[in-house]
Amino acid sequence: MKLAANLSLLYPGLPLARRIEEAARDGFAGAEILFPYDLPPAELAMLLQAQGMALVLVNTPPGREGEKGLACLPGREADFDAALAQALDVCRATGCRSIHVMAGRPPEGAARTDCQATLVGNLQRAAPLAARDGITLTLEALNRHDMPGYFYRLPEQAAQVIAQVGHPAVRLQFDFYHCQREGLDLDRALRAALPLVHHVQFAHPQGRHEPDPADPAVAQALRTLADSGYAGWIGCEYLPRADTRAGLAWREAYQAAVAGRA
Repeated sequence: MKLAANLSLLYPGLPLARRIEEAARDGFAGAEILFPYDLPPAELAMLLQAQGMALVLVNTPPGREGEKGLACLPGREADFDAALAQALDVCRATGCRSIHVMAGRPPEGAARTDCQATLVGNLQRAAPLAARDGITLTLEALNRHDMPGYFYRLPEQAAQVIAQVGHPAVRLQFDFYHCQREGLDLDRALRAALPLVHHVQFAHPQGRHEPDPADPAVAQALRTLADSGYAGWIGCEYLPRADTRAGLAWREAYQAAVAGRA
């Protein structure tokens, strides 16, 4: 279970090239970048390769200003296709193998059944394109406090969509932070989701700062994940309280939790 630095949040105030350098210096082998669309994909690939850094997750572009994704929006299928194409271009250039498909917020007045049908149809069209390049599309439930109105807020809701899509290239992105913000029993939610989990993220539920692997609920879930044989990435998607490097002491507690010593 390797840790990936979320370079959209960590090392704030630095240009992306410096963030990649600092993350590599701090021992991260992988990086998440939420929306890596300001640089040409080939240039981004060179920056990562120069530091021996793997790009492990990107998001699809969120859409117009204020939008939080396109995949569930009826009548916006062409926009979704264009957004997916952007993400696939980045993945092909960098070797990234995971794309978080942002479902978005249903438009005012839209029936949820219509939005779900749109989401499923978009994913059924997108999955074979991603699979052709060995790329997995992930769905992530986002908590209602940070992302009010988002199409799903619970992992089981995203799992229902995955079941409807019925393609092995569409799986679940499980985020400890969003589950804890929803007040879920973290270990129980993880155990229910494990067969679908492709990517994991975490942060402290208060303020979305450095994770606390010594917290009993988090430590138990990490052990469950390790015991399951999960060999993917855990994204460190948090807002540093102060200096990113100074805040990395939590990694000792992470190693202890994974080893069952917490």
